[in-house]
Amino acid sequence: MNLSRVFLFLIMVMCSTNYLVFGEGKGSEPFDVPLSQNGVQRVDIIVDSYLFKPDHIIVSVDKPVEITLISVTRLISHNFILNIPEAGLSIKKGVGAGKDVTFTFIPTKTGKYEFYCGKKGLFGSHRKKGMEGILEVK
Repeated sequence: MNLSRVFLFLIMVMCSTNYLVFGEGKGSEPFDVPLSQNGVQRVDIIVDSYLFKPDHIIVSVDKPVEITLISVTRLISHNFILNIPEAGLSIKKGVGAGKDVTFTFIPTKTGKYEFYCGKKGLFGSHRKKGMEGILEVK
């Protein structure tokens, strides 16, 4: 086998593995974020290869929400985008591989809002590979 065939074979295997493995994180149970004693709703979101966990979080309107993104990836950075300005949600936070990022916001309108990773890689956009979720504001 020449080198180009080996390279092509490895790329095909990687794509197949990505398709099979990265779909596992979809559809986690909704997580109802508790209100702490100081009135802040805190949630940790695991950021892994093409998934957020939990990928559906439920919070209360007009109360501060503190999200900590915990990246467990070793090589790839990700981001968290939630851009609904009319609901008090205009967030774009990056998180490097193996790093944590914490941010706070106050949702001002009830509804279900989609968040996602806007990064693009060699094999396409992270969002198209399933790296998205729902913020439900009640």
